[in-house]
Amino acid sequence: MCARSKTLQESKSLKRFIYYSTMSSSRICIPHANILQPKKNWNSSKSNNGWKPGHFTEVPRNANMESLRTRYLFPELLIHETEHARKYPNARLIRLGIGDTTEPIPEIITSSMAEHALALSTVQGYKGNGAEQGNMPLRMAIAEILYKDMGIKAEEIFVSDGAQCDISRLQMLLGSNVTVAVQDPIFPAYIDSSVIVGQAGKFQQETGKYRKITYMKCGPENNFFPDLSTNPRTDIIFFCSPNNPTGHAASWQQLKQLVEFAKANGSIIIYDSAYSAYITDSSPRSIFEIPGAREVAIEISSFSKFAGFTGVRLGWTVVPEELCYSNGYPVIKDFDRIVCTCFNGASNISQAGGLACLSPDGYQALISVVDYYKDNARIIVDAFESLGLKVYGGKNAPYVWVHFPGMSSWDVFAEILEKTHIVTVPGSGFGPGGEEYIRVSSFGHKQSILEASTRLKILL
Repeated sequence: MCARSKTLQESKSLKRFIYYSTMSSSRICIPHANILQPKKNWNSSKSNNGWKPGHFTEVPRNANMESLRTRYLFPELLIHETEHARKYPNARLIRLGIGDTTEPIPEIITSSMAEHALALSTVQGYKGNGAEQGNMPLRMAIAEILYKDMGIKAEEIFVSDGAQCDISRLQMLLGSNVTVAVQDPIFPAYIDSSVIVGQAGKFQQETGKYRKITYMKCGPENNFFPDLSTNPRTDIIFFCSPNNPTGHAASWQQLKQLVEFAKANGSIIIYDSAYSAYITDSSPRSIFEIPGAREVAIEISSFSKFAGFTGVRLGWTVVPEELCYSNGYPVIKDFDRIVCTCFNGASNISQAGGLACLSPDGYQALISVVDYYKDNARIIVDAFESLGLKVYGGKNAPYVWVHFPGMSSWDVFAEILEKTHIVTVPGSGFGPGGEEYIRVSSFGHKQSILEASTRLKILL
């Protein structure tokens, strides 16, 4: 493959691309850039940055770690962002890449956390370790408010420090001998954690895929839902709705197909509903709205993007009592053991905030913040559509998925950054199905979103 700098020199500019995209149906083919930098040769006595180890242990490196693609996507983006800031020290970067919330947490929630924190300095208010599974009042509130009429019990909810951490705990639960399927494109933590625990096999450079992972293509050509009739059986199906990065929320009928497919094949669905609060239409907010899901699904979710808890850290996982292994043993019992062994429970202060989030006033305040980000998404969608580009997402999720036919997603990312000082995310970072796309986050202050909309017009 061509190096990114060489590819950029050879490629046509976005300005010309957008012009010809709107004037004709012709496509501009550009060589695809490599997703990540080549691996360093750690067998040599000196690495690329000049560091030389003085001593080697006799401990071999985990072979699964060697199979990872150099860096995780988002730290890789930060490197590009830092280099750009160094090159243009006076430019004001607009960060619409990593999906980190920007708006203040409502005071009704922070005051509850502050009160709990201050109480720790008193004899009456001090509390030490809580239950590893989470404080029961919060578990009950999650069950009663977020899973109303779905039959979810408080005892089936495990409060955690976030959905991404729970992905790794579930991978530990499942082990290395299971087969897995993922949406393509998809949030990279599912794939990377599968590699780390030994489920993935070797990376195939020619396809951009790991040999043992089943990639379920989810694009506009199939309404962002896999053709299950052509997908092989796997033990585990990772499924995110609303999807990160495409922003698509699966319909009730689509999820019914997924549940029936899992039941027919004896599979377990790991369902990520972290963005469910952004759903505006009739799409299900939980897999447990679908009949039969309790026998085939685990759901992970989070307060991060719903409540602005990206730094506070709070999430949960639902493991129904009916979900069993092939030998009939309940999965919930093993997950309880994983949690009790590997986790001491979420912060009591964070859990106090979570409980305040689910109070009537707290919940309403959060809906206002979610609406703010959804309006940001509308502005971003309008900006890219005004350039004649095909845009997806932004309605049921805080992400906008923009198509640049025939172009390398890393090239699009680099040129938008160079010309507008706006950070996005190359779609290929979410899997081979993300090539030719970029993801744009609606998490930002309104002024920054409006400024980004104006800057993007120079791409015409």
